[in-house]
Amino acid sequence: MCIIAAVWCPPVLAISVNLVGLFPGKAVVVVNNGAPRTMSIGQKADGVTLLSVASDSAEFDIEGNKETLKLGQPFSAPSTHTQGSVTIVPDEQGHHWANATVNGRTIRFLVDTGATLVSIPAAFARNAGIDYKKGTPGKVQTANGGSEGWRITLDAVTIGDVTLHQVNAVVIESGLDTALLGMSFLSRTEMKRDSNGMVLTKRF
Repeated sequence: MCIIAAVWCPPVLAISVNLVGLFPGKAVVVVNNGAPRTMSIGQKADGVTLLSVASDSAEFDIEGNKETLKLGQPFSAPSTHTQGSVTIVPDEQGHHWANATVNGRTIRFLVDTGATLVSIPAAFARNAGIDYKKGTPGKVQTANGGSEGWRITLDAVTIGDVTLHQVNAVVIESGLDTALLGMSFLSRTEMKRDSNGMVLTKRF
């Protein structure tokens, strides 16, 4: 596993869904022009829930509205996501720390735009009840050298009024003493600075 620099994405003004594949009880969809993903009935991703599957179509709940899409049919609608926001006040050294809720537990994160992924020390993950060893194992590089890591997807990360679902993250066994709020979270927010600190506003 290799962690590479993240690309800043433009704001999403509408939610788009494209049905590109069908299997018994499953559908392959593209949400907001992302990578194709296979969804099972009842599964939710980025405001889209798969309700049922037929031979040539699937029914979805798209941000509270039921829509039936034919295979290959794109759908687009204005996003109704609540744009929650949170202000993170810097400490005396100018660092921005945020208490986030993950798996119902609080983890203190350092905001780090240089980190591609949300990065969590293994001890923090265990305390939060994250079964990270079911993730994808690999090698990661930290400031203190190489270490074992596991690529995972967090169901939800909440900071103040901002909740993001399906957040990519990495759990690092050693060499990382602080949880880092990386770009897999930050790139899904609009980041601004005001007189009080850094303001994060949910984009999608």
